[in-house]
Amino acid sequence: MGQLIVTEFATLDGVAQAPGAPDEDRDAGFAHGGWQAPYIDEAGVDDVFAAARTMDALLLGRRTYEIFADYWPTAPADMPFTTLLDEVPRYVASRTLSAPLRWDGTNLLEGDLAESVPALTERYGEVHVIGSLDLVQSLLRLGLVDRLDLWVHPLVLGTGKRVFAEGAPPAALRLTRSVTSPNGALHLRYEPAGTPTYGTIGE
Repeated sequence: MGQLIVTEFATLDGVAQAPGAPDEDRDAGFAHGGWQAPYIDEAGVDDVFAAARTMDALLLGRRTYEIFADYWPTAPADMPFTTLLDEVPRYVASRTLSAPLRWDGTNLLEGDLAESVPALTERYGEVHVIGSLDLVQSLLRLGLVDRLDLWVHPLVLGTGKRVFAEGAPPAALRLTRSVTSPNGALHLRYEPAGTPTYGTIGE
């Protein structure tokens, strides 16, 4: 059995909407698109690529798929991510799209997530999910996430879609890796550690 690994780029207040460009995702009037760009540095890019290069398949939600399909098929060939994303098997979880999809090598994920996602992790060693916040909420509720790679950036936006949205199931996590980039971003790697426990401080 493989693993389902979620990759998110987020602010200190957990916002992960539209990190890459101003018009990437303006849902609900989001006005802070492209917030990650000032924090990009060589060490951070190398760290992201090192985490991504272990993926055996990529699973995306509809919105993130459309963003990727608009950019990566014609991205510069000398960018490491271009070859990586072009060669990896890609799947899209969507109830509104129909086959065939743009971006050759991309397939619709068929069936309910509760069945189709475990089928992917049985087939591939590491199935990565990048962005795809609506999909991630469903995967969290179903208990299907095996690892969370979270890059936390030193800014607060106050509004926007969050990694852990309202209604996320309570969960305890175990930190397995922590790396600080020169730009102040933290790469935090977490694995599930059951459910939260409670007590009274001092007793």
